[in-house]
Amino acid sequence: MSPNLKGALLMMVSMAAFTLNDTCVKAAGDALPLFQLVTLRGLLASVLIYLLARRLGSLSVRLSRRDWGLIGLRCAAEMGATVFFLSALMNMPLANVTAILQVLPLTLTLGAALFFGEPVGWRRTLAIGLGFCGVLMIVRPGPEGFSPHAMFALVSVLCVTVRDLATRRMSAQVPSMTVTLAGALSVTLLSALASGATGWVAVDVPTALLVIAASVCILLGYLCGVMVMRIGDVSFIAPFRYTGLVWALVLGWAVFGDWPQVPTLAGAAIVVSTGLFTLFRERALLRR
Repeated sequence: MSPNLKGALLMMVSMAAFTLNDTCVKAAGDALPLFQLVTLRGLLASVLIYLLARRLGSLSVRLSRRDWGLIGLRCAAEMGATVFFLSALMNMPLANVTAILQVLPLTLTLGAALFFGEPVGWRRTLAIGLGFCGVLMIVRPGPEGFSPHAMFALVSVLCVTVRDLATRRMSAQVPSMTVTLAGALSVTLLSALASGATGWVAVDVPTALLVIAASVCILLGYLCGVMVMRIGDVSFIAPFRYTGLVWALVLGWAVFGDWPQVPTLAGAAIVVSTGLFTLFRERALLRR
């Protein structure tokens, strides 16, 4: 199996794991307060990430002050992304929230151009504009009016953009698992503090199994995400990120009985198409 094929498979497994995690969290959200749920998932996931990082020998705290500052910024963005994303997930169909997140490659390209001075030609600029038009089709006002939860999903995209841009500026000496563990611990701490205001309830066996499944899925997603960055050509592998939307459509229909309306599907198609164009355009420029 070629490195590119291995990377593509790992990317698809990562997207499937993250979507399964979202499905478990959404299903458990009917029985548990949001911050209690995130705290329980975070505690278990943090332990699993720590044990895996120790096993791989990829934990290090001897980092520069600049890198620790970027890790702090990334953790703050991670906390914001988690709160806003899960708030949207609990109140919107799974596929709709996932479709909005597909605009991330476009926001990363725009953010890199604005803050890092990376060149973006007119073709990719046009693709970014069209992609945002697709997002507007997804979050359009429905029969009952515009849902503010769609704005939560958009804010989570902004937070993830800041998180990934901060990650891009870290030095190569920062282990990926150290960054992942720091993010998991920060989200868990925030949720634990916030859960004091919302209270805790007893956890039954089916809900506990959902929380455990979510923790294992998020660990698998992180692990495959780390591995995929070390295998094959990133420009070839990156488009397989959009398989997450396929998983969201299938699981949203099978588990929750949700299927997006035609305008939402059309908007998602525009977002995915412009994202793919941006990725292939960057690949063509690198070849030149």
